[in-house]
Amino acid sequence: MMTYDQLFEQIKKKKSFLCVGLDSDIAKIPSHLLEEEDPVFAFNKAIVDATAEVAIAYKPNIAFYECRGVEGWRSLEKTVAYIKENYPEIFTIADAKRGDIGNTSQMYAKAFLETLDFDAITVAPYMGEDSVTPFLQYEGKWVVLLALTSNKGAFDFQFFEQEGERLYERVLRKSQEWGNDRNMMYVVGATKADMLEGIRKIVPEHFLLVPGVGAQGGSLEEVAKYGMNNHCGLIVNSSRGIIFADKTENFARRAGEEARKLQADMERLLAGRGIVD
Repeated sequence: MMTYDQLFEQIKKKKSFLCVGLDSDIAKIPSHLLEEEDPVFAFNKAIVDATAEVAIAYKPNIAFYECRGVEGWRSLEKTVAYIKENYPEIFTIADAKRGDIGNTSQMYAKAFLETLDFDAITVAPYMGEDSVTPFLQYEGKWVVLLALTSNKGAFDFQFFEQEGERLYERVLRKSQEWGNDRNMMYVVGATKADMLEGIRKIVPEHFLLVPGVGAQGGSLEEVAKYGMNNHCGLIVNSSRGIIFADKTENFARRAGEEARKLQADMERLLAGRGIVD
């Protein structure tokens, strides 16, 4: 369980709004870890220990675990349990992008917010209210709705305009009827940073989960310029640029170094807004 205020306190304490994406592809982890009983968990544990000082959130992308069947789910379960036990102040996000008819969504919500005990889950909103509200029934948990994504295909649908309103703007406005800034966040891709100014006019207080900084080419400076509010309001994710910074036995140390570089930039941006000294 993580409240809005607790999240903001952690941002101020760590002078960071960094989320580390645990997109732990077994084909890309250092080869010496393949000798471990659970290579992906061993990798995740080392990455978490190396970055926990500056990370406010971890976001496993569920696809990298599901593809390995039962073994992958065990790695995921152990990873979340390890974070909860050793770093309970750190926010955990299941990047699952679920969204289905109501009773199916109830089961997805139970799987990720109860059984695996994540603090939050990413949800696709395009089946409408009854596909989202089951995720909002869990007290102290968060739904992170896909609003404007960082991929090239975002232009296929999300920018469709009718009567002066784009589809992603419709998602932002309509979803206000389902949740609030204490239980709902939005995914906004860093490669669309110039859109953040308009998004902030619709959702001024909500936290925004921002992927796409680093390997995907998004600019942290631009994201902060257009997206930061008085409570920071940003959780910026970096995955490959941190976790795969090195393929040798020094991988964890290098991951920590890359995370601290981003944190140093974040501290400067937070100080510029008077959020930290």
